[in-house]
Amino acid sequence: MGLFRTKAAPAFGVSDVKAAAGSAGRLGTLSSYAVGSGVERALSLPTVSRAVGLITSTIASLDLRTYTLQWDPQTERYEKIYVPGESWFTRPDPRNTRNFIISATVKDLMLRGRAFWYVTSRYATGFPASFQWLPADQVTTPDQAGPEWFSTAQEIYFDGVEVDAANVVQFLSPLDGILWTGARAIDIAHKLDESARRFATNEIAAGYLQQKEGGEALAGHELSELAAAWAQARQNSAIGALNQHVEFIEFKSNPNVLQITEGRTLAALDLARVCQVPPWLVGVAVSSFTYQNAQQARQDLLTFGASPFLTCLSETLSGDNVIAKGKHVEFDTEAFVKTAMADNVDIAVEPAFEESET
Repeated sequence: MGLFRTKAAPAFGVSDVKAAAGSAGRLGTLSSYAVGSGVERALSLPTVSRAVGLITSTIASLDLRTYTLQWDPQTERYEKIYVPGESWFTRPDPRNTRNFIISATVKDLMLRGRAFWYVTSRYATGFPASFQWLPADQVTTPDQAGPEWFSTAQEIYFDGVEVDAANVVQFLSPLDGILWTGARAIDIAHKLDESARRFATNEIAAGYLQQKEGGEALAGHELSELAAAWAQARQNSAIGALNQHVEFIEFKSNPNVLQITEGRTLAALDLARVCQVPPWLVGVAVSSFTYQNAQQARQDLLTFGASPFLTCLSETLSGDNVIAKGKHVEFDTEAFVKTAMADNVDIAVEPAFEESET
């Protein structure tokens, strides 16, 4: 395994890439980077945040390695021959950790369906030596308007200024961004959470004031003032006082109904589907998955959650515009799965509700 982590220093010079006029300041100033309100809104939902966090942290923790293919006549299959990796494998962006740039890239792939790296320096051979992540929210491509992407863009603008497409590595996710495919599910979840929030912030029991028979009839504005005064008094103190002509009647509602517990659980299940992760991995348990072990959990996370983005990153970084022809880049997933094999920890998952066949 030591071979895969070898930091191979290039035997040739490195030169900085000159940014287009007007874009150098934006590309070099991280304080100008921003994400859109749609990203903030989606990540404020616990299910989406959990799914994105699981997948991004998992992929960002994996080592990169390089291999070439050699034909084996005995097995009649190609055999991987691992070779020393590029120097940028351990730190693609000299100013940030590899964990950060990979996490940010995967997050863009999940939310927007694509991600971008700007080449900041090149070796004498012309291949990239370092990169810088560009927030997808600040990138516009007139020839690929989106939100569904059909190819890499030839016209790229970062923060409104055109940049050379030859210096941009474009990652295209095999899955459409969840901000597009999950727009309806995200909106429903927010509305349900807002309804539950209103109930949670109500400091007094829900109910109404009813005037008893025999008392003087109150006008509409007088009833409103009475209700407002009652509510204010109850917020300041748990004890309230009413005269013999007015009675407080509490609504006989189930708290689970008021908090929309079942609806929010179903909304979380839909969000798990949108994020392409098994529901139980994001805390939404279903009857079909009631017991798992740590090794299987890690395997499921890679297979169902991280695999599409791992393939996207590997194949993009294996492109002829990034690395020498004939070399391939991949993530070392073996160590991630084997970590759980030694202890084989069991994880019990209690079903929260019965998932319907439909």
